[in-house]
Amino acid sequence: MILRTSHSSPFGRKVKLLAIHCGLMGRIHVEPANTRNPDDSFHTQNPLGKIPVLVLDSGVCIFDSHVICEYLDSLNQGTKLFPQGPERWGALTLAALSDGLMEASLLQVYEKRYRPENKQFEGWIKMQANKVSNGLEVLENNIPQIEQSPHIGHLGLACALGYLDFRFNGNWRKKYTNLEEWLKQFSNLVPAYSATLPTD
Repeated sequence: MILRTSHSSPFGRKVKLLAIHCGLMGRIHVEPANTRNPDDSFHTQNPLGKIPVLVLDSGVCIFDSHVICEYLDSLNQGTKLFPQGPERWGALTLAALSDGLMEASLLQVYEKRYRPENKQFEGWIKMQANKVSNGLEVLENNIPQIEQSPHIGHLGLACALGYLDFRFNGNWRKKYTNLEEWLKQFSNLVPAYSATLPTD
């Protein structure tokens, strides 16, 4: 299988984190995707032009990160990261919140990266920043518990916090100390977290 992503994508990191944790990374070849190059085959693999994309051996392309993670978890011979039963809905809700944190963080970065400074909309940036702070506030007061092994929501949250470290200088740590401690515990429990640090 081929994973098209970038070294800085928090969504791509989530896929790699799950793959390593489940012992599946040896079956995956990672290839960079150039989202700015219209000639990159990546744009035919995902017509939305978003990373990551997983290209199966059959040539079938799977996206987005949530779908890729669920597919890989279907190949996982160990403890599933997409639980069944009552725990499933909490895991999926945390996963959705974590994806939202990553999306709102990315939109702030993109506003400054792709727009000239005189055309950047501060109101838009503030709205996305508020989404992040609102989500972190809820999580700070309702720390997700990892009973025996992590699930997809835990992986997503770790990647969201890691992206805030990467692009926003870890400023969240000053206020959200419970989450900071949670991330420390997660990284100790899941060594793949340290092995998938984002880079430019």
